[in-house]
Amino acid sequence: MIVQEIQRAPSHPQTTSHTAGPQRAPRRMWPLYAILLMSLAPVVAALLAYFAPQWGFRPEGHTNYGRLLDPQRPLPSAQALPATTLEGAPFDLASLKGQWVLVTADEAACPESCVRKLFILRNSHASQGKNVDRLARVWFVTDEGDVPQAVLDAYAGTRMVRSNARQLEQFLVADHPAAQRTDALKAHMWIIDPLGNLMMEFPPEADPIEVRDDIIKLLKNSRIG
Repeated sequence: MIVQEIQRAPSHPQTTSHTAGPQRAPRRMWPLYAILLMSLAPVVAALLAYFAPQWGFRPEGHTNYGRLLDPQRPLPSAQALPATTLEGAPFDLASLKGQWVLVTADEAACPESCVRKLFILRNSHASQGKNVDRLARVWFVTDEGDVPQAVLDAYAGTRMVRSNARQLEQFLVADHPAAQRTDALKAHMWIIDPLGNLMMEFPPEADPIEVRDDIIKLLKNSRIG
């Protein structure tokens, strides 16, 4: 009987000295990731605006780098600005109408400043992607000297034509003071639009990124050429 009573007695759960508390929810990491992304977003946007302006990340209020010529100057005739290729064949700048033309001028020896201009125009041209065929490059050689072979090789694709420096000044730097035109002719670079108008001048020691960006904007916003 005693055994039966013991068996019938209700069993009591064992108690321990430690009671189980509420389980702590696992820590979520997404708020930390969100804060990190928000911190990086302005940096990424700035980099894209600088290195990929064609993607539209740069504010529309950004002004052009080159100086817009006002009024624009139409191409002179082949008689007013005669030119020849390095081989001596006649060259008419009007033959490039329908394209945007990137222009520089310098002596045949092509010092470092000359090479820099050719480099900027070549790279600005090459960076235009699907628009590359809308552009041409012209280097006006202002004397009868020999162009170094290294320059000929490095800038193949640039039309190199000889023309008289004084006649070029009347077209390219006519709005500069007369006493400064000789230096200005060697210092600047220009753009001729597809209608044959000289329309933009870049400053001496131009920033290659800014030159490239101006060309991108012109091609993007223009329906000609």
